[in-house]
Amino acid sequence: MAIPTNVYAEMTPNPAVMKFVADRLLIEGGYQAEFRSQKDAALCSPLAVELYNFPFVKGIFISGHFVSVTKDESLGWEMIVQQLREYVREWLTEHQVAVDTPAFEKVMEQLAQPESAASAASVSASSTVAFLDDTEMVPSDYDDEIKHLLDEFVRPAVEQDGGAIDFKAFKDGKVYVHMRGACSGCPSSMQTLKGGIEQLLTSKIDAVEEVVALGI
Repeated sequence: MAIPTNVYAEMTPNPAVMKFVADRLLIEGGYQAEFRSQKDAALCSPLAVELYNFPFVKGIFISGHFVSVTKDESLGWEMIVQQLREYVREWLTEHQVAVDTPAFEKVMEQLAQPESAASAASVSASSTVAFLDDTEMVPSDYDDEIKHLLDEFVRPAVEQDGGAIDFKAFKDGKVYVHMRGACSGCPSSMQTLKGGIEQLLTSKIDAVEEVVALGI
């Protein structure tokens, strides 16, 4: 049964990334998923698997109502954006599930198990995030305040640009965050990080001296 779906393409600050926005959820539960290979996508996202059949696709990030596609330099967006937008629309019209939520949650559970770290190493660096070493991720008294500031002032703007920001740890005056989707590899990410995020956190929390990004 066809599922009427509208999709529009939206440019992001990253010239290598285009955001395709649908009028229905592509991933449930408030999750965000990043896939850097078709093999990783096969674990839980049939949409990402199909998108990787396009030879120019280098990365896929799915959050809420949108999918951000990272391309290589072989073709300009002006040559492929309409084709890709229509492909996403037609695929969503014919398929209910873009990301299998139970399968995604299973992958997340496996990543949380130390004994599965070796087998899930490639997934942890792509479908989710590249974590700091576990010994470095010690909770601090400032974690909740930092998360609140990021969620309220930073996350909405970052998601609007087709990316995501995840708080990872606070240690020795440094806030470690992970930049994903359109924010990863974006030429303006460092300016956003230092001129926006770092300025916000250092002005609100005296203990914060610097913000360090993983994934840029």
